[in-house]
Amino acid sequence: MKRQEAMPVGEILRNLLKAQHLDTKLDEIKLIKLWPQMMGPTIAEYTQQIYLKNGTLYISLTSAVLRNELLMCREMLIERLNKEIGSPLVKDIIFR
Repeated sequence: MKRQEAMPVGEILRNLLKAQHLDTKLDEIKLIKLWPQMMGPTIAEYTQQIYLKNGTLYISLTSAVLRNELLMCREMLIERLNKEIGSPLVKDIIFR
């Protein structure tokens, strides 16, 4: 039996998660936890619900004024979120 090269545990876990198609779900969870950190406590306070479905991030807000402000910088938010996650997970954002 031939011995294989040793692999770091982190790489083994990444490969396992990818093989089981769990890597995108973990990225979704990271994205949801990342929102309050990126946007700050004030915007997080007005955020009620966040979820990702088919590449679209749905964000429920309690302030119509904030919703309009965030709509104007939607593309920038998509870029920043994808950069932080490290993959093009978010294709669109819908503010409700």
